[in-house]
Amino acid sequence: MNPRDLAAAAKAAARVLGFDACGVTGLAPSRTTPALDAWLAARMHGEMRYMERQAPIRREPQGAWPEACSAVVLLHNYYQATGEPAAGRGRIARYALGDDYHDVMRGKLAALGATLVAAARSGSCRSYVDAGPLPERELARRAGLGWYGKNTMLIHPRLGSFTFIGVVLTDLEIAFDEPFEADRCGSCRRCLDTCPTAALPGPHVLDATRCVSYLTIEARGPAPDTLRRGVGDWLFGCDVCQDVCPWNVRFAAETAEPRYRSRPAERWPTLLEIVRMQERDCEEAFGGTALVRAGCAGLARNARVVLENRRGGRNPA
Repeated sequence: MNPRDLAAAAKAAARVLGFDACGVTGLAPSRTTPALDAWLAARMHGEMRYMERQAPIRREPQGAWPEACSAVVLLHNYYQATGEPAAGRGRIARYALGDDYHDVMRGKLAALGATLVAAARSGSCRSYVDAGPLPERELARRAGLGWYGKNTMLIHPRLGSFTFIGVVLTDLEIAFDEPFEADRCGSCRRCLDTCPTAALPGPHVLDATRCVSYLTIEARGPAPDTLRRGVGDWLFGCDVCQDVCPWNVRFAAETAEPRYRSRPAERWPTLLEIVRMQERDCEEAFGGTALVRAGCAGLARNARVVLENRRGGRNPA
């Protein structure tokens, strides 16, 4: 099968599997290397030391698999409308409200790879979803799937930014799409001006050490006193910079993937229950969701901060 037909087969398979967008690109060196190096040098990655270890392949994605010829990049919409958290509970970023997206995406990406190999009657594929060193957003931009917003998120012109990015690397030659070169944010600063902890010091720059998502997920210690109020009622993650983005306000639509839908509100533990949880209780309550990333101690720490904020800065009993 020729490269153009393989590209068509990849996109047809993506639609059948429920992906919302699909593009193909190569594995040339990343043009984001200067920005990555400056970000690491400024220590804006905080405790995420894996960013340092993974930097060589983020600069040179071919290093992930030297035999790979093509990267098929997929977007999967996870948006769902949310209101105020249920009584006594904290706010959770939309991407973590349902089943763990790693599990959902891996199965779909593996199926797409198998379809490509069957169509070509040769070749191999490897799948990646937010668990390896690939520069997913850069590959997505090069595959024509959007541009970097000022909050550093990938924005698709018809979907917004509430999407997971998956990548299937293959040693098959597949026709590439044209890269997305435009920046459609214009003069808008809503994400920068609304961030509750001023984690976006300038366009396309994220100081992760101030980001609510980092403070509630990646950081091992407590949030600095100067940032605790900014965490607000976020138990896990943060959606503020995406919620205010005009591209999401206009285009974000409910996900068609039932496994991303939130469990009933009463099934989420209360903040006080989380503070008192043991490891076994935590696994029972959050197993199968992305919240396990923070760990039981991290979730208890976050719950205390939310309780403190709701009580006007007084430490919870």
